[in-house]
Amino acid sequence: MRLRNIPGATRIVGSSPFVVQDYKGHKGEWNEIFRNENPIRIEVGMGKGRFIMDMARLYPDINFVGIERYDSVLLRAVQKMEDLISETGTGLPNLRFLCMDARELPEVFALGEVDLVYLNFSDPWPKDRHAKRRLTSREFLKRYEQILAPGHYMEFKTDNVGLFDFSLEEVQEAGWCLEVSTHDLHGDKELVQGNVMTEYEEKFSGMGNKICKLVTYYK
Repeated sequence: MRLRNIPGATRIVGSSPFVVQDYKGHKGEWNEIFRNENPIRIEVGMGKGRFIMDMARLYPDINFVGIERYDSVLLRAVQKMEDLISETGTGLPNLRFLCMDARELPEVFALGEVDLVYLNFSDPWPKDRHAKRRLTSREFLKRYEQILAPGHYMEFKTDNVGLFDFSLEEVQEAGWCLEVSTHDLHGDKELVQGNVMTEYEEKFSGMGNKICKLVTYYK
């Protein structure tokens, strides 16, 4: 899908106090960014930011980093943060954004620095020759291994069954441990408890699409 270029997005994102600009300069020092020792969780491919902002509201004692590659998309999350401050007088001190390619993750976070990785409705990259670009591919799982502490988790949600089944195979091939998986999250009374939806999840589930979810970890 071709993204629409929004005039001024690069400038606004590049000067926003909510976006960490020199992100490679903080590897191993992210707790200093948040000025506390709370766990750090990241969402890779955060889109317009609804999920990560809701999580930051619900869990103030956890630090969150939302990662989005395209500044025209990240712009909307920045605007939401600005609106929040205008409306309430306070923002979300436990949330920061990064505009970067997910392939750079090992250059940005140190081993064990990330507590949990969220992947929500990632680009399926449907052509076989693009399989390595999928955020649940073995190539990306190796990157998560370089930033997660052993035994810590990655959670993935999608409505794309083909991508989900591919992800289940990749997790196994990469030697990760699958803790739970379902092809119908909203139909599972236990797993859906406490579920925080993304914009896509609300849209797709409202259309009758089943939402798939897996939770996995690397030993």
